Amino acid sequence: MSLSKYEIVLKVVESGSLTKAGEALGLSQSAISHAVSGLEQELDLKLLHRGRAGIVVTHEGARLLDYMRAMLDLQKKLLQEADLIKGLATGIVTIGTFTSVSIHWLPQILQSFQTQYPLIEVRLLDGDYQEIEGWIAAGLVDFGFVNMPTDQRMEQMELHKDELLCVLPDDHRLCVEEMVTAEQIRNEAFIMPAKGCDRDLHRWLHEQGGSVRTRFELEDDHAIMAMVQKGLGISILPGTILNALPEGLAVRPLAPQAYRTIGLAAKSWKKGSPAARRAISFIRSTFCMEEEEHTP
Repeated sequence: MSLSKYEIVLKVVESGSLTKAGEALGLSQSAISHAVSGLEQELDLKLLHRGRAGIVVTHEGARLLDYMRAMLDLQKKLLQEADLIKGLATGIVTIGTFTSVSIHWLPQILQSFQTQYPLIEVRLLDGDYQEIEGWIAAGLVDFGFVNMPTDQRMEQMELHKDELLCVLPDDHRLCVEEMVTAEQIRNEAFIMPAKGCDRDLHRWLHEQGGSVRTRFELEDDHAIMAMVQKGLGISILPGTILNALPEGLAVRPLAPQAYRTIGLAAKSWKKGSPAARRAISFIRSTFCMEEEEHTP
């Protein structure tokens, strides 16, 4: 039984279309349809239902999807292990990431990684914290950047503590303060990050017995900063995002200080593919070197 048929079925399920699956895999629609039908005949089961709404996986097919993914994953690891025996570092690594990591850290990390391992292809899936955890659990990514602590069933390692800072217009009354407390922002119009540091922010507010008067709730960090610039409210964002502060804005530390903890998570470090293990080791060593450089 050819493993390529598993890849085709999974791509059809993912895209919901024979045509889109064919475009993604470089195959004709008839070739995709023939492969699906061939696998259904071999298994003597109906895997996909073709209706007016598109392609829908059957109940029987859904029960087999994880096994197909596992078979393809084992094949990937086997081929990469064979390359390692021959002295080559090859393979494909899929990483789950969120916007601030993608913008501020990954370009430099990936540039250095590709220079050292030119035969390893890196693919990125960008999402929010919950989406990334779901991708890891489903095996759609080899590992991902997460906001710790995360699902305890995953293996995880800490990479960096990112300080949360209060961002406000540079003419705001709180700019005269060295640090900002929860009490001082209680009655301020507040722009809440919807899927960024909100979990850490709510924890900090709860610990201080404080609350905020949320006026807007936005997902995009740069949109939040633009609204703060216009005097529509203040916010609290991770320091990484505020490294290149736009004109008209000021930042102040929180008192007491607050952080989000960025880390890596995977189903298992040891069971990852050789290429994934190399990528994890490289990312971890990169962060260790940066921490050493910033240590007095």
